[in-house]
Amino acid sequence: MRPLRSITLAAAGIALLCAGCSRQPAAAPESAAPFKMTVQLDWVAEPEHGGIYQALAKGYFREAGLDVTVIQGGPNAFVMQKLATGKADIGQSDSTNTLLAISQGLPLIQIGAVFQNDPSVLMLHADNPVKRFEDLDGKTIMARPEWAFLPYLRAKYHVNFNIIPQNFAVGNFIADPNFIQQGFYTAEPYYIVKGGAKYPKFLYAWDAGFDAYTVLVANRPWAEANPARVRAFLAAYIRGWKDYLEGDPAPAHALMKQLNPNDTDDFLAFSRKMVVDERLAIGRKATDDSLTGRITPERFALQIRQLEDLGILPKGRLTVDQVMTTKYLP
Repeated sequence: MRPLRSITLAAAGIALLCAGCSRQPAAAPESAAPFKMTVQLDWVAEPEHGGIYQALAKGYFREAGLDVTVIQGGPNAFVMQKLATGKADIGQSDSTNTLLAISQGLPLIQIGAVFQNDPSVLMLHADNPVKRFEDLDGKTIMARPEWAFLPYLRAKYHVNFNIIPQNFAVGNFIADPNFIQQGFYTAEPYYIVKGGAKYPKFLYAWDAGFDAYTVLVANRPWAEANPARVRAFLAAYIRGWKDYLEGDPAPAHALMKQLNPNDTDDFLAFSRKMVVDERLAIGRKATDDSLTGRITPERFALQIRQLEDLGILPKGRLTVDQVMTTKYLP
């Protein structure tokens, strides 16, 4: 099962020698050998990365003139640090983490969406009496203490609750019918049911008005030096997502199973179905796939304001233009 993303605020302490973070444009012409780039994932190969693995498996990146190396993540993926120091060119994170990293001076830019809605939720047993966010008052929740959604809940609903640090497992949840836990609901429910519990219910962050993206993030100087290559990557990536979600996912799944032995056919089918049914890549209210990969300034402006109101971001430190761009999207 997969842990939730950790906010990598420690990245700021690297001091980052930003001159070393920049990359020079490739000297080779477009007709030369495929352009090499490295993508750092936040977690191991699973259907949440379906777009990139389908594009790899079916040769979409190669067709675009790119030689893409994908590095799996995990509990210590350190996506932000690797991007900022030039060890990776593009990475996956959630938009809240990235905003906080950029606010601390890391040379990053958000270039596209993985999911239109970050699927981090609060999981509860089906018969848990908690039904609303207001009902969380006085409860205990296992979650990442730094998850920005927690202070948002306290402020919006005037509730208080205790936090147990996330241990990235579901054993406690399965054993305790009153347990409440942060989860990534495209994955954890599979393991909960497999462990003998009923399918959980969820409190969704977006229902409270806290609606982050899961994003693709780039080293900003590298992206600015290679705009054609970034556009080619995003076009192939979006093509991969559409093919994975609307067509046969077998090529991506075969590659995922090769890279991550814990991926079973049942889990891959479950997780992909969650992504499809919940319209995470295309948008929960979308009627077509035109938003796949897209990000908007309006969503980021709202998220910046929310983090400022919570005191997590100093007011005026970030502008939308500092944290995202649509110029590389096809």
